[in-house]
Amino acid sequence: VLLWGYNSCHIKKLQKCRCSQAFLPDVEFPKNLMLEASLEIAVTASRNILIVVPSHAFHQVLHSIRPYLKHDSRIIWATKGLECGTGRLLQEVAREVLGDRVPLAVFSGPTFAKELAIGLPTAITISASDTEFNEELQQFFHCSKNFRVYKNSDMIGVQLGGAVKNVIAIGAGISDGMGFGANTRVALITRGLAEISRLGIAMGAELSTFMGMTGLGDLVLTCTDNQSRNRRFGILLGKGISREEAEKQVGQVVEGYLNTKEVR
Repeated sequence: VLLWGYNSCHIKKLQKCRCSQAFLPDVEFPKNLMLEASLEIAVTASRNILIVVPSHAFHQVLHSIRPYLKHDSRIIWATKGLECGTGRLLQEVAREVLGDRVPLAVFSGPTFAKELAIGLPTAITISASDTEFNEELQQFFHCSKNFRVYKNSDMIGVQLGGAVKNVIAIGAGISDGMGFGANTRVALITRGLAEISRLGIAMGAELSTFMGMTGLGDLVLTCTDNQSRNRRFGILLGKGISREEAEKQVGQVVEGYLNTKEVR
């Protein structure tokens, strides 16, 4: 497995210490994970390319890797968001940049990185542009008794659930930051799920998708646990802290804030 990042100095540091000192200092990288500073080498050496970047960088990353794609390359992403400025699904962005030839798939679901990294039981959903690709990815990633992968053919619903729940999570955080109780939080989650479902159906998604991991599951996780950066961001706003200071304190990209205008 090759891991590339846009900051070559950071990649070299990760290779040296063999862990993410900023986020998961106690979790050592697997022995088969190699760090690669060259994007060309990382892409040409791999068939399956997994993109995990903030939504605002997704378009640029696709453009960067396109010249190095092989005839059998396949693109998967775990980014949860919409294209900033247009509100388009990332599937639409990928098709525009890469054309119709490249198989596409998306990972989504209720996952916090730390729990997944230390091997706690976790379940996610994979949705691909064709059935064979979907089944192959499910088998490939379903490699641990503590990691369950469900497949779903509804790429629209899987993407929407992962993106819109971030906005609802900010609202839930604001509610808690203002001192409202569990009743209010649950009302926001419940009505938020209804809104996500109606939006999804209008865009061609299936209602059942929003009752699963990428809908209800991810929404509940993100709205109720402080590992969620969107929830933490909302809590700070609810306490009267400015957006700029809240973003600074969270210290990571807040996808829900970036996508609020697109969802609206």
